[in-house]
Amino acid sequence: MKHLHPEHVEVEICRADELAQRRGLASELDEMWSYVGKKAEPRWLWHAIDHANGTVLAYVFGRRKDAFFLQLQALLEPFGITRYYTDGWGAYERHIDPAQHEVGKEHTQKIESKHINLRTRIKRLVRRTICFSKTATMHDLVIGLFINRYEFGLLI
Repeated sequence: MKHLHPEHVEVEICRADELAQRRGLASELDEMWSYVGKKAEPRWLWHAIDHANGTVLAYVFGRRKDAFFLQLQALLEPFGITRYYTDGWGAYERHIDPAQHEVGKEHTQKIESKHINLRTRIKRLVRRTICFSKTATMHDLVIGLFINRYEFGLLI
């Protein structure tokens, strides 16, 4: 092993937020199932959170189709995300660069925890309930208002 002379070593000191910005943002992506009217009419909440602190970056409602993931991806573009953590659903595999994509449950724990919290706090997201949305509009409004209030801090 070679020894380095101290004159040949460069050290750059920067703040943690600057370092995170240089490395790029990492995001957890996932989708959560619910339904409108009857279970034969599924509705999916696609959302992304910041991997470091768990804040919601963006969300989209729709079916479990590539088109809705592409809407979410477009909303995430301004964030400059360089690393995506997912559960390996096909849409992620097809539309995220493999060099930026990591599949596995070990990096999606925060977003799965968000799912549990949403299901606990919003009855219409629980699979076995008599509280369900009769229209897609009401479904999206109730969940969207909750996310805007408790995740983004918007008083709507």
